[in-house]
Amino acid sequence: MLAEALEHLVRGVVDHPDDVVVRDKQLRRGSILEVRVHPDDLGKVIGRNGRTATAFRTVVSALAGRGGARVDFVDTDRRR
Repeated sequence: MLAEALEHLVRGVVDHPDDVVVRDKQLRRGSILEVRVHPDDLGKVIGRNGRTATAFRTVVSALAGRGGARVDFVDTDRRR
């Protein structure tokens, strides 16, 4: 549910919504939502001084509740 909600929010901000991919990775320290976007959209997703990225993280934290989830933004040029 968190991945789908975050993907929907990110697609509304970027110029290349078809390139948005959100993966939910389960690690020992918890869940990480990895957001991959087109390289031209990385600045839009992060925002000025990281404000947009912080807003995305705040929304995900509110939806996640106590379990929480980290959000990591990656451009599509860095595949792994």
